[in-house]
Amino acid sequence: MQQSNTYIIVYSAVLTIVLGLLLSGSSQLLGPMQQEAIALDKKKQILGAVISGEELAAMTPEEVNELYASRISSTVVNISGEEISEEGLTAEKVEVAKDYKKAAEERAYPVYIFHAAGNPEAVDSYVFPLYGAGLWDAIWGYVALETDMNTIGGITLAHAGETPGLGARITESGVQARYVGKKIFDESGSLVTVIMQKGEGKDYDNELHKVDGMSGATITANGVNAMLKSYLSHYEAYIKSKSTAAPQAVAAL
Repeated sequence: MQQSNTYIIVYSAVLTIVLGLLLSGSSQLLGPMQQEAIALDKKKQILGAVISGEELAAMTPEEVNELYASRISSTVVNISGEEISEEGLTAEKVEVAKDYKKAAEERAYPVYIFHAAGNPEAVDSYVFPLYGAGLWDAIWGYVALETDMNTIGGITLAHAGETPGLGARITESGVQARYVGKKIFDESGSLVTVIMQKGEGKDYDNELHKVDGMSGATITANGVNAMLKSYLSHYEAYIKSKSTAAPQAVAAL
């Protein structure tokens, strides 16, 4: 039976309202769960710079949260290396991707401090977020420095849309392991960071500031290089203030 135009309009309106209410209810219900998942993933990325991926993968969400709470403290600094005292501001609340659009001098810089097991006063390493651009979209990660504030203890890298098998390989543990033990300052104290080279298959074990590249992913590698240099330079004042290197080395830095 053919329905009148009024019936069709009313039916469509009612259906739209009902579906809208259902979607709104679902969003309200799932919103907290989504935020918890995002927070958990962030904690995994931070911890991934200081513990092995295999160990992290074997943990339950509860274990990850417990490890983070017991071993990680945090602060927020400005580009001069000074801690920012602002009510309600925590490292976890700083949106690095959003701040990336601001001038470097206007950003807030989170610092995550990894403490020794069973000794919250002892520091094992400092973890710094990174953010930049790859070939197709954003890339980001976290780099851990040992307490000499020169040696890379670990790094995690992620991407939004790099090419599978090429630039997307920055997420592989084997690629990230190439950075471990490398130095970010040269002998004169200049910040040179670590440069991923073009091509792949060369031995850079004896090169303190170079790591092997990824075949066919030069633009992504260049993005990682730029990201590492940019953010470590923004943290340079803080890094130097926390160095436990020998006095003459600190002076050089």
